[in-house]
Amino acid sequence: MTEQLDLIHTGPRLTIGILTLNEEKRIASCIASAHFADQIIVVDSGSKDQTREIAASLGAEVFDYPDWQGFAVQRNRILQHAKGEYIFFLDADEEIPVEMRAEIEAVLASGKDEIWEVQWNQVAFGKPLTLMKSTGGIPRMFKTKSIREFTGVVHEHAEMDGPQRPVKRFHSRLLHYSRESIYGSLNKLAQYVQLGAAKRAQAGKTGGVLRGFGSGLAIFLRLYIFRRGFLCGAEGFLFCFFIALECFFRYAALKYDVSNFDKLMSRK
Repeated sequence: MTEQLDLIHTGPRLTIGILTLNEEKRIASCIASAHFADQIIVVDSGSKDQTREIAASLGAEVFDYPDWQGFAVQRNRILQHAKGEYIFFLDADEEIPVEMRAEIEAVLASGKDEIWEVQWNQVAFGKPLTLMKSTGGIPRMFKTKSIREFTGVVHEHAEMDGPQRPVKRFHSRLLHYSRESIYGSLNKLAQYVQLGAAKRAQAGKTGGVLRGFGSGLAIFLRLYIFRRGFLCGAEGFLFCFFIALECFFRYAALKYDVSNFDKLMSRK
């Protein structure tokens, strides 16, 4: 029995996979929070800064795939290089707190084949939005061999092999540094508008200004009022407002910018 257990635990237990693009300001902190993993993989999308060099210097295995085809394709590329029995997907603007590390290690010790979701504590424009209700509920940890592939241009999801698995949620929350500056938020807005519009076009949805206004207003009210963004001052307002702008412009782009993302859709 002891020999069988030793065989079960042979090889790395945990791989943490990180997607990057021009993340030299945040990648060191991100990797530092993931240092307890047996393997850290960085799949880069063609950074023009020092992201890859910093990641490699901190012990990560770095792979450069500049031919951007969507988040799902990049996550599948992480899977190609993953050696761990379990895999945790971490974004470059996130950090794993010590409380979540303990929960992750408990999952490893359990050996269970389940899907684990995370929630976020948002950090926006230099301020933790601690009074705002958490956002998230995103699957991030799996048994590696249970994932068949990721699909979806944006807000991708894992297609699993075999029977349906229980979905659990970590109690502690990832730190999410999603909005560090107005300039960076505008750049992210442009990227996510294009990807979100492409996804909706594939689903046969129609766009327009009025539909975008309705979508943006609904998400702003949900975040700012019902999720208590109003308690977080100016930073809370800006965080909610930028997400509402993304919702508005993706439907506007769906009507007026179709030619700009046709190519992206065809490369999914």
